[in-house]
Amino acid sequence: MTIKLWHCKDARSLRPLWALEEMGLDYDLNVLPFPPRVHQREYLQLNPLGTVPFMLDGETQMTESTGICHYLVEKYQQRQFGLQSDHHEYGDYLNWLYHSDATLTFPQTLYLRYGMLEPDERKQPQVAEDYRKWYLARLQKLNGHILDRGFLCDGRFTIADIAIGYALYLGEKLGIASDYEPQTQAYLERLKARPGFVRAAKKE
Repeated sequence: MTIKLWHCKDARSLRPLWALEEMGLDYDLNVLPFPPRVHQREYLQLNPLGTVPFMLDGETQMTESTGICHYLVEKYQQRQFGLQSDHHEYGDYLNWLYHSDATLTFPQTLYLRYGMLEPDERKQPQVAEDYRKWYLARLQKLNGHILDRGFLCDGRFTIADIAIGYALYLGEKLGIASDYEPQTQAYLERLKARPGFVRAAKKE
């Protein structure tokens, strides 16, 4: 059965879309208006959360972008994009996967909401600015790690780079990338130049 992915432009669903392109797996893509819970109410019948991504693979249903990437590596034996549990960097690999959303994307969503998406009377500029600074402060680990590395783990591209790369890309879309350190900006540019990313971006 063909994998089905529901996606909104520039949303976290870009992570599994990018992963599918890198892996060369067959899939059907459904692009929705953002936010779909407002502009495409029937989507709630499929995914009551109203969020993207939503992936359907046979009976498997998933809504977490990084989790879907991890699933694809293991389910479809795409081991060139992941690390196995006996690898000495396996803990780092998992940490970057979880770090991508719990630590990095979370403050970005609050910056986006209170700085851009809410009606003017509900915008909170100070809250937005606080979360922008929080996001940039949370890049300290990555800034140091990527100083002498091309990729995050094992000297090669993995889904950890997709997970973290999306957070950096979203920061760029939000106008925060001007404050990235040079090595972090260069890392993002390397990721954006990958054919898999270019193909995914064109399908948005």
